Amino acid sequence: MSEPLVLLLRGVNVGGKHRLPMKELVEIVASAGGSEARTYIQNGNVVCVAPDAAALGAGVAAGIEARFGFAAPVVVRTRTEWEGVLRANPFPAPGVPSEQVYVAFLAEVPAPERAARLDPERSPGDRFALVGRDVYLHLATGGAETRLTNVWLDRTLATVSTARNWRTVLALAELAGCRAPGV
Repeated sequence: MSEPLVLLLRGVNVGGKHRLPMKELVEIVASAGGSEARTYIQNGNVVCVAPDAAALGAGVAAGIEARFGFAAPVVVRTRTEWEGVLRANPFPAPGVPSEQVYVAFLAEVPAPERAARLDPERSPGDRFALVGRDVYLHLATGGAETRLTNVWLDRTLATVSTARNWRTVLALAELAGCRAPGV
């Protein structure tokens, strides 16, 4: 049996744009080869099972574009990778409230020369740490006020990113059946 996968869609059901009912998303996941799909909240989080993570992500992105007429990037992680995300969090420290912690999931590991372009002073008061294909964010100024945005990460790292707050990361870990500290 295949390992559970976590699919993260970017830009759906946010601000009234790119409406995508979760029932129809589950149908698209099934058409792309995923089974046992479960969604979490309305902004494009899916846990399912499929034999090929890359093919599923591409199939879901293509299915959304064909059915709804807009592009929605899809970033995929296996359950094992998700457990690694939980363990690698550099911000579960005293004085860092969990509601200020986010993870920006990247489609690819950025090239070292691109990663070197990340400016730690871009958003004073906020901090980040790049770990493989994930950027951990401590947003002391809040998610709405930060200058550490998906657009900046995409442009700087030459990949696609989509961010989730730590509460969502933990909820998706539970849906995926992760075994890691704190879950």
